[in-house]
Order: sequence, then structure tokens, then C-alpha cells
Amino acid sequence: MIKPAVLTSALLLAALVPVAEAIEEPSYEVVRQIDDRVEVRRYAPFVVAEVVLDARAADAGNQAFPILAGYIFGRNKGERKMQMTAPVTQSAEPMKMAMTAPVTQSAATGGMRVQFVLPREVTLATAPEPLDPRVQLREEPAVVRAAIRYSGTWSQANYDEHLAKLRATLAAAGVATEGEPVLARYNGPMTPWFMRRNEIWLTLR
Repeated sequence: MIKPAVLTSALLLAALVPVAEAIEEPSYEVVRQIDDRVEVRRYAPFVVAEVVLDARAADAGNQAFPILAGYIFGRNKGERKMQMTAPVTQSAEPMKMAMTAPVTQSAATGGMRVQFVLPREVTLATAPEPLDPRVQLREEPAVVRAAIRYSGTWSQANYDEHLAKLRATLAAAGVATEGEPVLARYNGPMTPWFMRRNEIWLTLR
């Protein structure tokens, strides 16, 4: 006999799958499959709402989520609500040095950039203006990226392991990259770790 708790968990997991698959993502085409995990993708332009925070990588997502969720759920001029899409992305903001000041630690500013992808029908011209000045709107241009897909927790160790695999695979294939790696998370924190879809993106040079 199946115990009620086991049955409930099984039904919950089954229900999560179609919901996750139904969430809208940015449009892209796979132009090359390097191995069973690494894809080279050509992305069409898409619009994001983003915030840059002075936070550690482990804390940036939790700090940014209520700010960005507030924007898409109506904290904007016109109180317009938009659908949640995937993924939520996170990357390190490159350090900027003050050119008129000595190059010291205090002269450098950086942080973590967290983005919500807006629905495909939303453009910079039609996106509602944020009420929170920390939220900025931007169009990501068409770009070619390499992506590695993996499951599991959002730990630094898991991220580092798969970033190293992505870099090694691309190096072996003679593919050059540029810019900061981007962590893309497609599921919420309530999704079991073994069902999560995580990706790391690197822009091709």
C-alpha cells in the first residue's frame, strides 16, 4: 500500500513538471551541440528588468527577488502585472575604476546583477516604468552563448564544478568566450533540488 505522504509527494512532483515546462523563456536556436550538456545558442533580443546590488553571490538572489517581483506584479506606473518568466539570471558586475582617482580598493565599484526576463511581447517602449529606482529596464541584444545545463542545489561548489566543465569543453572545442559567466535559474526554491534546471551561460567572442 502506498502511504499518503508518499502519494502526496508523487502528485506534487508530477504537478510541478508541466508548470515548469509552460513558463515562457527567451527565444533561441541551438546552432551547435558540443557534447551531451553543452549547447551553443543564438538568442534573439529580449527585455529584462534588473537590479545591481552590493551583495555576495550567495545573497544576491534573495535580496533582488522581492525588488524585481514587486515590479512585475504591479509596483510600476499603471500598476500593470506581467507573467513570471524564466530564467532569473545572475552575474558579477565588472569592477569600474574611477579614472580621476588613484586605483585603490575604495575607488572600485561592482556588485551582482540580477535580472528577470520580461514576457516576449514586452518591449522597452511598452514596458511600464518602475516605481523603485533600483529597477532598471534594458534590452539584451541578439547574442550567441554557450550554455551548460545541470540540476542540483544552487551551491557555490555546484556552480564552480559546472563552470569549470563548460570552460574545459569550450577550450577543447576551440571556442573563445568573453565577459562574465551568467547563472540562469529556471525554478523556484520550493522545487526539489533534483528537479531543478540550472544553467551557466558564456558569451562567445
